Amino acid sequence: MTSYGDARPSGRTPFEEELTNAMNRFAHSADAPDFDAPQIVRSARRRRTAGIAAVATALILAGGGTALATSVASSGSSTPAATSEATGSDATTMLYGENPTIPIDFAGWRLDDAKTYLDKTQTKLGTVTRKATGTCKPGSVIGVSPHAPAIVHNGDTVSFVVCAG
Repeated sequence: MTSYGDARPSGRTPFEEELTNAMNRFAHSADAPDFDAPQIVRSARRRRTAGIAAVATALILAGGGTALATSVASSGSSTPAATSEATGSDATTMLYGENPTIPIDFAGWRLDDAKTYLDKTQTKLGTVTRKATGTCKPGSVIGVSPHAPAIVHNGDTVSFVVCAG
C-alpha cells in the first residue's frame, strides 16, 4: 500500500494522477454536440404555423358544414327556425369587415358572449331588447341589427334582440 509520503509534488498519488489523466482523455475524445439554434427555431415555427393552419382549416370546414346543414334544414321545414324569427333569414347574421366581409351568425349565442365578440371587433353595443317567444332558449340572441346584407365596420353600433323566455 502506498503512503501519502510517496505522493508527487502536485499533491496527488499516482492512482489519482492516472485517474485524472484517463478522465481528461475521455472528455477530450468526444466532440461537443453542435446545436443549430436558428434551424431549431425555424422548424418550431414551421410546426406551430402548420398546427395553427390545421386548426383554422378544421374550424372553417366545421363552420361551413354547420351553415350548410342549417340552410338545408331550414329550407325543408314549414315552420321558421328560432334564429329567423325577427325579420328574415339573415336576422341573426352580421357581416363584419371590409373586403372580404366575415359573416358572424349570433343565433343562439348568450348575450355575454356576443358582447365579448363586439369588444374583439371594436364595435359598440347598442340597445338590447328582450322578446318573449316560446321557441328559444332564454338569454340567447334571436336578432341583430344591422343584420346581413348590411356591413358593420369598426366603431359601428350593434343592437341585439334577446329571448326573454
